[in-house]
Amino acid sequence: MAELKTQPTSADVQAFLDGVANDQRRQDAYTVLKLMKRITRTEPKMWGGSIVGFGSYHYIYESGREGDWFVTGFSPRKQALTLYIMAGFDRYEELMEQLGTYKTGKSCLYIRKLEDVDMSVLRELITESVRYMKKNYPRGK
Repeated sequence: MAELKTQPTSADVQAFLDGVANDQRRQDAYTVLKLMKRITRTEPKMWGGSIVGFGSYHYIYESGREGDWFVTGFSPRKQALTLYIMAGFDRYEELMEQLGTYKTGKSCLYIRKLEDVDMSVLRELITESVRYMKKNYPRGK
């Protein structure tokens, strides 16, 4: 079975974020870094070359495929700031309706600028997602 390409690395998170070319994206990334660090109470780690992840958990699919992934994280991509949060908790839809301007994908929340969203709602979304992950994957780190 193929191993997941995105793995935790020893790369420096601050050096990565300092290298983000777009000033607004870099500032937003540092804001999210502080927010996720406060919520998770864990130090960030680079996952692959472009994702900042917090904590980790082990998953096993019904197919037998398994691996490790971060509990929450983000990536300051060229088109948008990408936040990795898990849907499925009770208030997810309610909070998403209150968030502001964004797009979504599989467990991804794409935000062009943090000023486009309500930061208190974003904080709740991340907090609830982390709580959900820790409850459903208790062996996480």
